[in-house]
Amino acid sequence: MKANKKTARIAGLLYLLVGIFGGFAEGYVEPRMFVAGNAAVTAANVVSNAGLVRLGVVADLLDQTLFVFLVLTLYTLLKHIHKSVARAMVVLVALAACIGSLNAVFEFEGLRVATDSGFAAAFGTSSNGVVLLLLEAQHYGLLIAQIFFGLWLAPLGYLAYKSGWFPKALGVTLIVGCICYLVDLLAAFLLPDFGQMIHGYVTIPSAIAEIWMLGYLLIVGVRTEKM
Repeated sequence: MKANKKTARIAGLLYLLVGIFGGFAEGYVEPRMFVAGNAAVTAANVVSNAGLVRLGVVADLLDQTLFVFLVLTLYTLLKHIHKSVARAMVVLVALAACIGSLNAVFEFEGLRVATDSGFAAAFGTSSNGVVLLLLEAQHYGLLIAQIFFGLWLAPLGYLAYKSGWFPKALGVTLIVGCICYLVDLLAAFLLPDFGQMIHGYVTIPSAIAEIWMLGYLLIVGVRTEKM
């Protein structure tokens, strides 16, 4: 159990780093740069915050890399519960990380178009529109990645529930969090206005589930006795 607690706490530390880097890149930098439907303001934001955008790209790449190491650590911890479910968890995170990493390319290219005079000469007055297009591609690419970083919570929740090492309510909450991420995604694409209205509410269970799991791994590790 000491070895399991150590592995769980390593996973908790990785989860915390994923939250920090991801929160900075996707929760702070990206919303400050991208203004939907306004090419001039988006391009101006990128130009005036070029250093911040570069930090955001690096943070995004670190976030995706650490996400992979996180799921591999959790796989080591939980694979004995159900190996096929644990493997599915790894595959879902790998897909999310691949999409997230590729999305960073759009943000970086948006920066290059906005700040490199060679692109300005090539695109002329259309350069602001190209910057908006690239950052919009990143924005919606993140939503597509949400399919997989939502779905991975379902096998994680199942394994947490079955293991007896975590509160069963935590396992259930993780699965509910998965459903909420998917509802948020579908609403964003199918009913954009409605999606904006419910986004701040429907993702609350997802945030609770992930923060709870992170905190439990980091502070408790795993229960010393199954319950």
